[in-house]
Amino acid sequence: MRKASTRKRLVPYWLLLPGILWLIVFFALPMVYQASTSVQTGSLEKGFQVTWHFQTYWDAFKEYYPQFVRSLLYAGTATLLCLLLGYPLAYLIAFKAGRWRNIVLVLVIAPFFTSFLIRTLAWKTILADGGPVVHALATLHVLDVTNWLGWTEGSRVLATPMAVVCGLTYNFLPFMILPLYTSLERIDSRLHEAAGDLYATPATTFRKVTFPLSMPGVVSGTLLTFIPASGDYVNAELLGSTDQKMVGNVIQSQFLRVLDYPTAAALSFILMAIVLIMVTVYIRRAGTEDLV
Repeated sequence: MRKASTRKRLVPYWLLLPGILWLIVFFALPMVYQASTSVQTGSLEKGFQVTWHFQTYWDAFKEYYPQFVRSLLYAGTATLLCLLLGYPLAYLIAFKAGRWRNIVLVLVIAPFFTSFLIRTLAWKTILADGGPVVHALATLHVLDVTNWLGWTEGSRVLATPMAVVCGLTYNFLPFMILPLYTSLERIDSRLHEAAGDLYATPATTFRKVTFPLSMPGVVSGTLLTFIPASGDYVNAELLGSTDQKMVGNVIQSQFLRVLDYPTAAALSFILMAIVLIMVTVYIRRAGTEDLV
């Protein structure tokens, strides 16, 4: 009896073991290796040795802080745009789509059926000089505003901050919509009916009932968008120029071209620390830990 009882208690731990081993092998060990790399000195020809050279962190941040600022600015702008675009769509799917709900959800995740690289390259055609999109933006005087903000140059959109943000917004929009939809779909429709019985207007119902109850989805969606966007380098590489390089591009270059592994590793940990601090503050200010 005791053996059977002991086995029952051990079953959850045995089920967790594969996941724990996966995290150790593919997450914890690489992190430890990169941490040791960040405090090494030397060269690829002579070899790298751990000398606890923490000055690498300060030197890397001092030299590349504009790329850090640019990455956070682009990621923050793309996250805000994803929220403004994704919330109405998630609301319509949750409350208005009816029998078309599953079809619309498939359309939301349809971009995942193609390569991230192909999706990004498509934007080079969409935003091509003289194309219909650029012509429409010029006709609507949108380019006048973006030129004033410094996000475009004349009638050119490619190789500008706007192109990079467009790519980030498009590629990460599904990561915003799905958590928002999940959170909105959980809201009991009787709460909306109760608000109406209390003579609340639709705007008041949204402000007092719907939006507060959807905050877990808002927080989850913004985190799932902002975190990968801040470290992205594909969109800046394909849609931007040297003036739009993000910190991800610097890390990629340091690892694969310059072959300065300590600097690349230090930049990675600095970015991780900045994002972790921002996420912690954001979650506390958002006032919810009930993430979807």
